[in-house]
Amino acid sequence: MKHIKGQFISQIDIGKVRVVNEDRALSMVNPEGDVLLAVCDGLGGHNKGDYASQLALNILADEFRKKPKFYGYFSIRIFLSRVLKMMNHEIYSTAEKNKIYQDMGSTIVLALLHKSRVYIAYAGDSRAYGLKNGVFTQLSEDQSYVDYLYKTGQIKKEEMSISSDRHKLMNALGIYPTISYSLVILKNDFDSIFLCSDGVYNNMNDHQIADILLTKERLEQKVDTLIAVANSNGGSDNMAISLWEKIKND
Repeated sequence: MKHIKGQFISQIDIGKVRVVNEDRALSMVNPEGDVLLAVCDGLGGHNKGDYASQLALNILADEFRKKPKFYGYFSIRIFLSRVLKMMNHEIYSTAEKNKIYQDMGSTIVLALLHKSRVYIAYAGDSRAYGLKNGVFTQLSEDQSYVDYLYKTGQIKKEEMSISSDRHKLMNALGIYPTISYSLVILKNDFDSIFLCSDGVYNNMNDHQIADILLTKERLEQKVDTLIAVANSNGGSDNMAISLWEKIKND
């Protein structure tokens, strides 16, 4: 395996309110040293959301294992388009065929780190962040109704977290026959890439997350602390985290 210029981890937590964990997280590496991170937040309730999120990440992991090497920009774009369509088709068709899974779906946010770039694809409101030189920036955009209301000036930013519409999504895997997703390609000069579901960022603000990521603790301790703080702030939802961090003096 080629040298991996970073370390990574994924973790999920049920929170303090839910009885089922519908969130899933993934982190893995291929023989070339490309790192894949992903977070899914299942929709549709017990026996639906957890199945949809797990199905999505099983497909993603299987397809990543089958693709031991990428040959650049077009190769990655084709891979991401194909695998996202596969995930959407499997969730949608399963829900159509089996009433038990009717109306299930899942958000998806993934980051593929290849050489000097990071490819971020997403559908829904699970988020990708980047930390660089102490500055913590959201790299994805929430595809939610409350975000639409804010961007169109119908509500103020401080009203977003308390709006009755905050759980309504404009997009997700499996809710339509075809998938619509966003793709962002950036130079990977970040110190950290952080993916999470809404159970994390709804119970913590950006400053709290950044402060924990900036500590000198081990990666595992940082994730444990993030989950502990989110739970101490209410733990109102399931949580999923995938974190990559550049190795200093690499």
